[in-house]
Amino acid sequence: MPLIVPDAYSSPYAIDSIVVGRSARMRAVFDFVRVIADSDSSVLVTGETGTGKELIANLIHQSSSRRHKPFVPVSCAILSETLIESELFGHERGAFTGAIKDRPGRFELAHSGTIFLDDIDDVPLSMQVKLLRVLQSRSVERLGGTRPIPVDVRVVTGSKRDLRQLVADGKFREDLFYRLNVIPIVLPPLRERREDIPMLVDHFVKRFFRQRGDDARVVSPAVLQAFMRYPWPGNVRELENACERIAQTCTCDTVRIGCVPATVLFHKYSDDHEPLVGAHAAPSSVSLDDRLREVETNLISWALKVSGGNKSKAAELLQIKRSTLGDRIKKLDLAHLASEAVD
Repeated sequence: MPLIVPDAYSSPYAIDSIVVGRSARMRAVFDFVRVIADSDSSVLVTGETGTGKELIANLIHQSSSRRHKPFVPVSCAILSETLIESELFGHERGAFTGAIKDRPGRFELAHSGTIFLDDIDDVPLSMQVKLLRVLQSRSVERLGGTRPIPVDVRVVTGSKRDLRQLVADGKFREDLFYRLNVIPIVLPPLRERREDIPMLVDHFVKRFFRQRGDDARVVSPAVLQAFMRYPWPGNVRELENACERIAQTCTCDTVRIGCVPATVLFHKYSDDHEPLVGAHAAPSSVSLDDRLREVETNLISWALKVSGGNKSKAAELLQIKRSTLGDRIKKLDLAHLASEAVD
């Protein structure tokens, strides 16, 4: 089944079970993907880290006539300059030490399908000219080989930086940029589509609680407000990680403000300088002692649950003395979670 974006904008969009969003900004992206999906022209997807560039590349592939052929994603950022040529174009036996057999590259593996070159802005200049040659000739030459190998691939690239600026700075080839930027797609950061945050939080929290074998939790309005105000520099990936942490540490029936990671909880905005823990009330009504007590209760409850009620093991998890943990258990009235029998 092709993964075509539906016309019904009332529902969230998902790719491989990852919810992307339903904001106006993302709807515009999906509409554009639907228009260009069956083209063979190169696509350049630009966006900050964590905005979902690979998901969009996958959606382009799944919405095209190439959907039954391979989709091959490649992160150029993790490949060293000495490895990237072999990884992309393959090598012949004996091409270098350790090359004991012929090996096809990613372009060959993506034949008749789509290759997604993420972090194309990290590709060194020495490699850019070889990549340009492949795009022009539609063939690759393995490292150590002498014969061109034809490849039929749709090329989608991703960049976290402005390639035009890199061209101006002399760090990216202008001719390669124009080859890649035939169809540009710009993904908005999460802070510019905040209306998607509640849906994303609900999706991720439910998924991670179910993965650990627990029922899904309701997220309190205060938590959602805190998440809505946070700028999410890591975008959807950072939000997903925050929800995973909540699912692993929250022992409440409802996800409360004390369950929120400290990086989000105590973030300050330059415009109002109000801590996120006070986002649901006036600054004068925020009780630091109550907030710290809530955080401490959640962490100790989590440690006791993970350790099966063993206070010694729980103390190790929290990196405090067992006697200190005992005092805090009494103070917070959490004795029912500890089991002396297994201690």
